[in-house]
Amino acid sequence: MTGGQTGALAALMHVMDALDGARLSLTREKRTQAEIGDLLERAGLAARREVVLDAVSVIDFLVGDECEAGVGIEVKLRAPRMAIYRQLERYAASPAIGGLLLVSNTAISLPGTIGGKPARVLSLGAGWL
Repeated sequence: MTGGQTGALAALMHVMDALDGARLSLTREKRTQAEIGDLLERAGLAARREVVLDAVSVIDFLVGDECEAGVGIEVKLRAPRMAIYRQLERYAASPAIGGLLLVSNTAISLPGTIGGKPARVLSLGAGWL
């Protein structure tokens, strides 16, 4: 793992820690996004909402300094797994993305990296167990 990937993974894990165990809405994506925004703010993480990555890609959150590649967070409550993965591949191609976090109640696993960038899944159901 390169130094950039190591830093991106550390940032990704820090974001996951801020959201871990939270009981987030499982019914409305916009409500879930608002709850995530609140958690990130309380954790002192700088997050921008609805960030345009290219002509067809808008990620739900980009966490981190605007001058560096950040952690992209995508929230998906109901979507086919392959559609989610293809969307994450598009996001990973952006230089603005250093790592990806999928927050979802869809049963899905991801490889450790997508497009050479660390990727993780945070299961919404886990906060309710």
